[in-house]
Amino acid sequence: MRRTIAIIGAGPAGLILARILHLHGIEATVYEAETSPAARKQGGLLDIHEHNGQRALKAAGLHDAFRRLVRPGEDAKRVVDKNGIILFDRAGQTLSPRPEVDRGELRHMLIASLPPAAIRWGHKVMSVSPVANGQHEIVFANGARTTADLLVGADGAWSKVRPLLTTARPVYSGTCFIEIACPVADAHSAIIGTGTLMAVAPGKGIIVHRNADGSVTGYVALNRPETWLESIDFSDSHAGLDVIARQFAGWAPYLTRFITDSITEPAIRLIHALPPGLRWQHQPGMTLIGDAAHLMSPFAGEGANLALYDGAELGQSLIAYPDDMNAAVAAYEATLFPRSHEVARRSAQNLALFFGPDAPGSVVDLFDRFA
Repeated sequence: MRRTIAIIGAGPAGLILARILHLHGIEATVYEAETSPAARKQGGLLDIHEHNGQRALKAAGLHDAFRRLVRPGEDAKRVVDKNGIILFDRAGQTLSPRPEVDRGELRHMLIASLPPAAIRWGHKVMSVSPVANGQHEIVFANGARTTADLLVGADGAWSKVRPLLTTARPVYSGTCFIEIACPVADAHSAIIGTGTLMAVAPGKGIIVHRNADGSVTGYVALNRPETWLESIDFSDSHAGLDVIARQFAGWAPYLTRFITDSITEPAIRLIHALPPGLRWQHQPGMTLIGDAAHLMSPFAGEGANLALYDGAELGQSLIAYPDDMNAAVAAYEATLFPRSHEVARRSAQNLALFFGPDAPGSVVDLFDRFA
């Protein structure tokens, strides 16, 4: 009897799971709230690691396509203090074990690897509820509904599936990002180098990346309570950015210009995280992958890599247990929990190092150890 698999969310985790199942003749449907692949900008660059992200892409038969997306040398890292004094400078590598790719291009590659009918766009989940025999019914905002033998929550930070497995909810870390973007870089932004510039101090930072076309994208980081952010009126982008720039009084002008010269809507991204070591008791007919399972700050550089690896591991487990999906899910979860625990712990530690009382020295020490 054919078993139905519903994957909620067309991010890296859900897409690579669907791809691996498709390669092995197993049907699965991805349900995505966005109306199309172009519904929103997908963000900046991702570094994809050999030991997990790239292994997942190899399992999906997409490693060669991935290599064509790599941007050689853009993994360069530079750390400066608030005066722009360079404290750490590592050149990019032509053959890096953690090559950089554009997040949007990676997602497009994953989408293109699936039959068009495998992804249902414009399907925002409104509710998920258990029914008989371990199945779950999913109701969508467009009026559609479906029942699945296996429900996979790949729906990110505010997963609709997670509450069926655990009461844990993401907690605000105290750090927020404000997105910034500048047009083609001028002489004042030469300090970036060829990759990513991190200007950090206790409680704040400006982190930007020079793109292949010379433009600059990145974000401002501030340790502030949510109530402080709610007090800023971003309906006038320039006025809102001026408020943000004033938090960097005394910094080198060519650093604060990344804020005041930004031409993008200053979207605020509150950094939330699930508790490191989150586990749930196995339940028939459902599981979580990616951020839905282990949301963490981006300061271990592992979020997208774990998401890809989760999807690949679950897919391969389902292939290994063709007649017992619950055994497949239990085997996947047994390796998921310890793997994600360690990375989440390290991510929380690194976030504290980036904007803690010893920054930027703590960041330099971190990169020295990594190097």
